[in-house]
Amino acid sequence: MVLEVYFDGLCQPINPGGIACYAFVIKKDGKTIHSKYGLAEEPFSKDATNNVAEYTALIKALEWLDAAGHSSNRIEVKSDSQLVVNQINGQYRVRTKRLVPLHLKVLDLLKKFKEVEVLWVPREKNAEADRLTNVAYNKFLQDNPQYLDKFARK
Repeated sequence: MVLEVYFDGLCQPINPGGIACYAFVIKKDGKTIHSKYGLAEEPFSKDATNNVAEYTALIKALEWLDAAGHSSNRIEVKSDSQLVVNQINGQYRVRTKRLVPLHLKVLDLLKKFKEVEVLWVPREKNAEADRLTNVAYNKFLQDNPQYLDKFARK
């Protein structure tokens, strides 16, 4: 059995330093078996970046897969983030200090799985995870309307 993991992150209205949100979707036979989204980092902090959000999404997805007993399944991890995919696959070095612990955590989590492949996909193939990052962002603004005033004054 192959499980597909799609993940995404965003940081809006500015990157870095905005509202960083993550999302992931796990599919089996083309059907979603689990998805989650949320805040990746303290809003408007120096650590709120799209790359932190991307890594957070992947970490949360791998943690869920492990906790749900899927470590022996074949896992295909897919993202439209060339940076994260290439860093995990060892083609790019991790140069940003904030990403180093997140990168190491992903590598550690990946060791728990029997067979994992991390693949880059075009943005349109990652639409569901992308949509959920926007849901997370909009939910945060809805739950914290004081931040809408902050944007209006800019």
